[in-house]
Amino acid sequence: MNTITDQKHIMLRVEEKKVESEMFATLFFQYALSFVPGQFIMVWIPGIDEKPYTISYHSQDRFAITIEAKGIFSKKAVTLDKGDLVGIRGPFGNGFDIHSGEKVAVVAGGCGMAPLATLVEQLDKTATVIHGARKKPYILYPDRFDIERDFCTDDGSFGHKGFVTDLLEKQIALGNHFDRVYTCGPEIMMYHVFNICEKHHIPCQVSLERYMRCGFGVCGACVCGKQVVCKDGPVFGSDTLRKMKDFNTKALLKSGKAVDLSLYFSWRCQ
Repeated sequence: MNTITDQKHIMLRVEEKKVESEMFATLFFQYALSFVPGQFIMVWIPGIDEKPYTISYHSQDRFAITIEAKGIFSKKAVTLDKGDLVGIRGPFGNGFDIHSGEKVAVVAGGCGMAPLATLVEQLDKTATVIHGARKKPYILYPDRFDIERDFCTDDGSFGHKGFVTDLLEKQIALGNHFDRVYTCGPEIMMYHVFNICEKHHIPCQVSLERYMRCGFGVCGACVCGKQVVCKDGPVFGSDTLRKMKDFNTKALLKSGKAVDLSLYFSWRCQ
């Protein structure tokens, strides 16, 4: 089986483009990729830049990335179409731990469903999946999975009006004991999910996002505390999160300056 390895680019053409909503598009590539849910690849658009993306669809000979149009690179990426050429490196990082027989919850916020999607497809159908977003158009893949989902939106336009943490607390209050919780989304959301898990003594795994340049732990651009997100993560478990002082507090800009997360994410959206 052909695989993409190490730091070498391989050039692939977009095989199919699927418009998920007005701000999301998924690009499919016909290529066999060895991959663990939660890992990422570096995607290069010639003449533009290179950015990390998770694998949002995966089969034996095909994979895809889902892009939210919010910055210079991503707005260009969503305009790509069938036949366009991009460079791929990876996959990199550590993915989610999957343990058969566990009762688990998956908590996604907005485009945080993209790195969780391939995980959901490997879980037992009894898994509890909670998916929230600002409003309905930001709910990714609303009809994709066989597993039933609890939806919520900040404005009440789809599902429960409120937050994913409300629904997670409700599930626990109803007597659902989870052996593990997986989560991805805005960092403040993941921080609150982690704290709920700590309160109820539930192991938690989160997928963190930081600015990445190399993808394999050399440049140090994506450090979070003592952890290098691209190499040590992007998935981190409870034991590491308890000691990660920069979790939900600080991140590095492209210049290397450490700033508050609100400033970091406003820069990332430019």
